Amino acid sequence: MEPFEVILGCFVGFVVCGLVFAAYKLGLLYQLFHKTETKSPRHGGESVAEVLRAHGVKYVFTLVGGHISPILVACEKMGIRIVDTRHEATAVFAADAVARLSGTVGVAAVTAGPGLTNTVTAVKNAQMAESPLLLIGGAAGTLLQGRGALQDIDQMSLFKPLCKFCASIRTVREIVPTVRKALAIAQSGTPGPVFIEFPIDTLYPFHLVSKEFAVKNPPKGLMGKIVAWYLHNHLINLFAGAWETRDVSPLPVDIPQATDDQIQKCIELVSRAKKPVILLGSQATLPPTPVDDIRKALEDLGIPCFLGGMSRGMLGKNSPIHIRQNRRDALKEADLVLLAGTVCDFRLSYGRVLNRRSKIITVNRDKTQLLKNSDMFWKPTIAIQGDAGSFLVQLSKGLKGHRCPEEWPQSLKAGDMTKENSNRAKADQKTDHHLNPLKVLHLVDELMAEDSIIVADGGDFVGSAAYIMRPRGPLRWLDPGAFGTLGVGGGFALGAKLCRPESEVWIVYGDGSLGYSVAEFDTFTRHKTPVIAVVGNDACWSQISREQVPILGSNVACGLAFTDYHTVADGYGGKGYLIGREDEDRLSDIIRQAQKESQEGKATLLNVLIGKTNFREGSISV
Repeated sequence: MEPFEVILGCFVGFVVCGLVFAAYKLGLLYQLFHKTETKSPRHGGESVAEVLRAHGVKYVFTLVGGHISPILVACEKMGIRIVDTRHEATAVFAADAVARLSGTVGVAAVTAGPGLTNTVTAVKNAQMAESPLLLIGGAAGTLLQGRGALQDIDQMSLFKPLCKFCASIRTVREIVPTVRKALAIAQSGTPGPVFIEFPIDTLYPFHLVSKEFAVKNPPKGLMGKIVAWYLHNHLINLFAGAWETRDVSPLPVDIPQATDDQIQKCIELVSRAKKPVILLGSQATLPPTPVDDIRKALEDLGIPCFLGGMSRGMLGKNSPIHIRQNRRDALKEADLVLLAGTVCDFRLSYGRVLNRRSKIITVNRDKTQLLKNSDMFWKPTIAIQGDAGSFLVQLSKGLKGHRCPEEWPQSLKAGDMTKENSNRAKADQKTDHHLNPLKVLHLVDELMAEDSIIVADGGDFVGSAAYIMRPRGPLRWLDPGAFGTLGVGGGFALGAKLCRPESEVWIVYGDGSLGYSVAEFDTFTRHKTPVIAVVGNDACWSQISREQVPILGSNVACGLAFTDYHTVADGYGGKGYLIGREDEDRLSDIIRQAQKESQEGKATLLNVLIGKTNFREGSISV
């Protein structure tokens, strides 16, 4: 063969391959086998709703916007409740709470641009709290992105660092498989948020979208014909095969598990331990293992437990193996420490509180969290990348008949009681002004219903509540987690009350954090979710002030006012109470009245004026 023929053959082959590739990218090949139903009234929002319904989604939280209206309308028609909030962050926080309490994926839908940027903090909080969450975002039309359309920004770059999976829908036929994939990824491995953006032309019906594609004054000549053909082809490809039957059922979820060999090695270590301790983190409450099974496993083991995050309440109100105080001392004395979903970050002084002579077993779904700071301050004896809840159940089965020596948990419990009696004595002391916050919290803890869910949103007042208030059972405590986000209260309480309408839902607010979500009292009223908020109002960002004043000599930016937050609640359709020192003798009656108002369907806010105590001196704010 002549060189010219070889070159010509290569050139022709290159051209053919280029044409085939172009035909593929333009959707021409797909259109040969899949038709576009131009008369169909259906729209992409219906496809989204079908997948969500098939996955058991009951609620979609939102702040409405035109970009996402088809999704909201379709979900409502299919029986999914649409709950609209007063801020997009609240919608994501509410979805986060639903994910934690229901074991399914929480879903929030917000409009393009500022609607999405308003969710960034809440999405990052869900990432760090390991909550499976689907964020649905609107977007500019597929051909208008990057061309200056309304609310058009590069949303994908914004959310890729925050989410396990990000996708931008380019054709209507992609909606079902993409949403199914996202929901599975959100729950697999280490759970977390996922994000899908929906350009507006993938959500509305063909007849409306086609009007936007019509060129009123196309360029004349060849260029005009090329532009008209390109736009028409893009429109046809956008809807090609859109309404073909597709599987909407859930995809398998991949959850890492400990191996039999790893469990056996742990059984041997625990069986030899004389002073073991378990530190339980939020991850231990994740599906698929029911929390009641985990609770039974812990009770059968008889090992003293410190509970953190969502695991608070795992052992009920007064368990003999639940230790609440003196954790640092217990860890120094322990000969074995089991970190079940607990991370050696700032909450454990980066691992420095662990005794180097202790055997340490760590179990975590996330490899990075599993070994965090192990290169500096601690070394695991056994590190297992797997599900903490199922591991505890398997460990308990393997140690059937074996229990921790009883004198060890008894000695820790005795120290626990001594510290709690000391704390209780501080609650009886008079403050210079207003009410003692510790007394208020003790009284709320005594009077709240046994099925109550506690939502923690604040700094100093909430830090005290964490020592005093006792969740009565598993999945009855909600706090932001490691990110320490303020502003979760309104959204968490909204999601909790929808998941558990029969339960009392208490929000413990600092007066600073209340400012982020007090407007959600309007949401509580409109959506008939009567929660109870108790606000520790000391007219100060006390968590910061406590360190800033003695170290730097100024209270700048820490001072607030004794604001009439109870009046704000009234204005939003709730019921507010102002409580000061003159109300101390009838504080119990006011709390019971708030509970009665809640039972009758009205969200209530207790604006409690509190004084200063030294209860949390030395606690960190950075």
